[in-house]
Amino acid sequence: MKNFRKITAIALGALACAGAAFGAANQSKQSVKVEPPYWWVGMANDTLQLMVNAPGIAKADFSISYPGVALDRQVALDSENYKFLYLVISPDTRPGEVTIDYRLDGKKRKFSYELRKRDKSGEEYTGFDAGDVLYLLMPDRFAKGLDDKDINLKGLDYPVGADRNNPNGRHGGDMRGIRNHLDYIDSLGVTAIWVCPVLENDMPGGSYHGYATTDYYSIDPRFGSNSEWNALISDAHDRGLKVVMDMIFNHSGSNHPWMKDAPSKDWYNHPEGDEMTNYRLTTVHDPYVSDYDLDHTVNAWFVPSMPDLNQRNPYLMKYLTQNSIWWIESSKIDGIRMDTYPYADMRAMSQWAADVLKEYPNFNIVGECWYANEAGSAFWQSGNKLNPLDTHLPTVMDFWNILNGRKAFSDDTTPWGGLNAVYDHLSNDFLFPNPQKILTFLDNHDTDRFLAEMPDSLDQWKQAVAFLLTSRGIPQIYYGTELLMNGSKEGSDGYVRRDMTGGFPGDEGNVFTAEGRTDLQNEAWDYLSKILNWRRSEARDVMANGSLKHFMPQNGLYVYRRKLGDKEVVVILNGRDVPNTATMERTLEIMPYGTRLHDIISGHDVEITEEMTFAPRQVMILQNW
Repeated sequence: MKNFRKITAIALGALACAGAAFGAANQSKQSVKVEPPYWWVGMANDTLQLMVNAPGIAKADFSISYPGVALDRQVALDSENYKFLYLVISPDTRPGEVTIDYRLDGKKRKFSYELRKRDKSGEEYTGFDAGDVLYLLMPDRFAKGLDDKDINLKGLDYPVGADRNNPNGRHGGDMRGIRNHLDYIDSLGVTAIWVCPVLENDMPGGSYHGYATTDYYSIDPRFGSNSEWNALISDAHDRGLKVVMDMIFNHSGSNHPWMKDAPSKDWYNHPEGDEMTNYRLTTVHDPYVSDYDLDHTVNAWFVPSMPDLNQRNPYLMKYLTQNSIWWIESSKIDGIRMDTYPYADMRAMSQWAADVLKEYPNFNIVGECWYANEAGSAFWQSGNKLNPLDTHLPTVMDFWNILNGRKAFSDDTTPWGGLNAVYDHLSNDFLFPNPQKILTFLDNHDTDRFLAEMPDSLDQWKQAVAFLLTSRGIPQIYYGTELLMNGSKEGSDGYVRRDMTGGFPGDEGNVFTAEGRTDLQNEAWDYLSKILNWRRSEARDVMANGSLKHFMPQNGLYVYRRKLGDKEVVVILNGRDVPNTATMERTLEIMPYGTRLHDIISGHDVEITEEMTFAPRQVMILQNW
């Protein structure tokens, strides 16, 4: 079985290699795998669950003798190959090597478990907020940095290599490739990187996207190693960039060892594997929902290769919660994006979020809540009075632009279309307990690109980008947006997850340099970078904490203001493809006639007069300092 393929008796010095097996050090040569691989003293929660995996280990009787550590209980479930140990670690426990003794089949055995000293307190993890802009990238498609000889696939059941001719196959990008291009990402002006899942996906098709986990404590070797992941985060932090880790607790990959030997019979929902989800998230808050429909949302499998985990199992949920904390503590990530959030058990995930935030009270978590309407997304945000359960989920995702963005930023002069649709969308923010904690975006790895094809003009694109970066919420830019990547998912998800040219050996051209980009791409890159760097350096506080006031679009003109203290940013968008002359009487309450503001787009000062003329699709971002 795959569980034991990786298990070897190892010295304590190898414990730093996350996800490795922990060796039993005695005559029997009995080996055990322990997860989490190591832990820390001084955590907010004093109880640690160890999942011990070895042949017949359920029959073993364990004991611990270490100052400050008590074995509270030991639990065996359905499988004879798992035992759960609960260690209570007192606040004054010192770091060190804990010897765990056990007796099995009349023989005494033992293994070592490491308790480490924390590098910093939980309060020092600050997370991300609306002052940040996330750059979402897919490691397999961004850049390759590792030599093939440095990638060891021998331990995998499915050592699928790179095939860049296959849009749904692995292309060979890795974390070293991201590290090699951090200067590019930093110079663009974003403040954080959201990295699509990087954990092991030992799957028949290769699972280049990373959403079919087969080992929750190991980075996929095709992306690098745990140490390579830590180095990426360290390098990013050195540049002032945060890193958000993508996690998936709704399901695992179908080749996870649990599918062959789960600790308990109810570890997975519908273990027979013939029930697929209905993808109808409305069932979760539908007051009239049938048991059948709700079951087929939250308990059925996402796809045949992604079996549904049962978060109601307390042992599994403790395992997943500790896994999140382990990655935060061991690699110093700055946030979590939790995939397919409403598909998992709501009560269990609420407790998960509460437990993580108890450990890291200033942290941030964003849940993927994919709804076509504002009410569905708002239901999941922490503090929503319409939800009888507090989800403790700080941030939710706003998918409105995915469905409506192209049309909203096209020339539509009807009272309900064009920028009026944007206005109406924001008017529903009363549904959200905290509109500033909404992740906003024009597209992502699961959707069509905002641009259906390479445009002739950037006017509409520029307007959409300006709105994204100056309105409320936490903006996310999908990699390649700065290069006008375009396309549809039709036929293959790979068509919206294309490679960054120049990031792979043998590429003709290099979009990471101005010389390697077309004139139109450089125009896009320069425009986006100008707003991002202004936002990061001058306007961060206003964007993070400023109030929003907007004026209903009339004659195609949309005006809104962000204000914090004596700092103001006024954005004016001409939603028409023709010159637009308008009276400014409606906006006197924020811009009296004669007001002079500086336009960061043109670099010129602008005086507000009674009547003003705006160029086709003109964008003004005006500041008063």
